[in-house]
Amino acid sequence: MYIVAIAWLYVVVLMALAEGLAVGGSWLGAALTFVLYGLVPGSIALYLVGTPSRRAARRRAAASVPDDPDGGGHAAGDAVAPEREEP
Repeated sequence: MYIVAIAWLYVVVLMALAEGLAVGGSWLGAALTFVLYGLVPGSIALYLVGTPSRRAARRRAAASVPDDPDGGGHAAGDAVAPEREEP
């Protein structure tokens, strides 16, 4: 998965260098080429491709947390008894 993203960024870097070093090109155009052809589409693609693994990790994390943390099987009460006031 990452090899395709690395290869695409390599191509985009070469495109940006060609834009920046061209006679009529500019470094601003090179930066925009890099961001608009490389970073934005690459980040969106990696986010979409990584969705199933994030979902599976979230399910694993939810399954590992027990429903009854103390294992007593009864409803949780106050951890500290209320303070008794003297008359």
